[in-house]
Amino acid sequence: MTGIESDVFRSVLGHFPTGVTAVTAVNNGKPIGMAIGSFTSVSLDPPLVAFLPGKDSGSWKEIRESGSFCVNVMGQDQMDVCGVMASRAEDKFADVAWIPASTGSPIIEGSIAFIDCQIEDIHDAGDHDIVVGRVVDLKVMESKSPLVFFQGNYGTFG
Repeated sequence: MTGIESDVFRSVLGHFPTGVTAVTAVNNGKPIGMAIGSFTSVSLDPPLVAFLPGKDSGSWKEIRESGSFCVNVMGQDQMDVCGVMASRAEDKFADVAWIPASTGSPIIEGSIAFIDCQIEDIHDAGDHDIVVGRVVDLKVMESKSPLVFFQGNYGTFG
């Protein structure tokens, strides 16, 4: 016990801006997606990245079962897509255009870039997991301003 209240923790860390991504996969033929701000590069050799989903996320459970995922870097014009990926909608891809990456995971139309991965390792981290992915393909799709999250709000960097 640290004595740090979760609302204070969230408020202080909310002062650190993060990029916004949509992590996607296909499980049992169904496209899955979730909004993630906790994405980072890990290693150049081998090429590894990581994201940190909440353990109680239903989308994360389905992505985990699939064994692979694709990170879609969201652009400033994709706030609506981000909202869908952050929702608990049954079919998050009903109105979201996508094409399959090499793993079959969705590459969302209009994303700045994609990073397609196989799940390499999963580490316990309190109420979250640390998911390490081995990059199998990646590409910049469109150069534009990113969608960022800062102090509880979405915005952009211009």
